[in-house]
Amino acid sequence: MPEVMFSVPTSLGFSVRTTREYWTLILRKHPEVTGKEDEVQRCLQEPEQVRRSKQDQAVYLFYRALPPYHLVVVARRLDGDGFIVTSYITDKIKEGEPIWPTSA
Repeated sequence: MPEVMFSVPTSLGFSVRTTREYWTLILRKHPEVTGKEDEVQRCLQEPEQVRRSKQDQAVYLFYRALPPYHLVVVARRLDGDGFIVTSYITDKIKEGEPIWPTSA
């Protein structure tokens, strides 16, 4: 069984995890998030915004400002269990159904 690097609760009521092995793959594709593991976890726990993917209802995009950009963590929820698909730095927030914060 692969070693879980971290598992954190999200503001949406489910936890998201990643393994050390999978995190290494993400860093290969997105070296800009190297050393940002704490920010990635904080983004999942305390997002400024969460959007649901237009292409896949089980995929959520968690955003936090990392001026002048945004850190995005893409997570998929499958059978109540969440895992990181990827994480990267972006200059704009993608379209998608706003999920968090909810308008009160």
